[in-house]
Amino acid sequence: MASTVRWAETGRHALADHLPDAVVLLPVGATEQHGPHLPTGTDALIADAVCEAAAGLAAARSPRPLIVAPAIPVGASDHHLPFGGTLSLTPETLTAVLLDLARSVAVQGGRRLILVNGHGGNVGVCQAAAAAACTRYGLAVGHVDYWRMAEAERDVPVPGHAGEFETSLVLALRPELVGERAGRDPVPEPPAVPGVDLHSAAVWQAIDGYTDRPEAADAETGRRRLDRLATLLADRIVDVARAL
Repeated sequence: MASTVRWAETGRHALADHLPDAVVLLPVGATEQHGPHLPTGTDALIADAVCEAAAGLAAARSPRPLIVAPAIPVGASDHHLPFGGTLSLTPETLTAVLLDLARSVAVQGGRRLILVNGHGGNVGVCQAAAAAACTRYGLAVGHVDYWRMAEAERDVPVPGHAGEFETSLVLALRPELVGERAGRDPVPEPPAVPGVDLHSAAVWQAIDGYTDRPEAADAETGRRRLDRLATLLADRIVDVARAL
């Protein structure tokens, strides 16, 4: 059984011993508005929780030690600034932050890094940073968006923003942070074009910054989804550890 350590709770000598053989997991979150009912730290909360749980499950099968780095709490969220409650980095700044953290891992002997992303606005940035870190610092870098693993599950709706999916996860993790959820009738339907990622400030305004029906969420469904997400991510962590 491989060991799992939390970077922030581990001393420098132990980290130095682990890093050359380890896979470092870096949760990447955001602090932004999540409608009138969810906390602004939703994305960082979920990314960190899924990453921690997955590491615990993966340790029994991983051929390499796992190191869980502190979650990055702020992401690329400029599109949420008009609603308030948002702290945001520009994509350029977030890329620089991720590259600096990757460089820090590399110069201390690390060779493998997985970015575990929890925010849609970070997707392109994480992808670009992973590719750049590989070529600049000689790291093997993976990037996974935790919710995309859920999209293949038959009992999970297409994850939206602060809708039923995310609300169920926060109800499972920190129910005291979930506010009143008014019903939506009709539910605003943002425009969609198959195969095209659309970016539109007008669309966000039209749906009041959140999607679908958060009032339909419940904690039990959230706990079941978190367990499944952790299992799916653990499988991918083990695959990366075996491949690299």
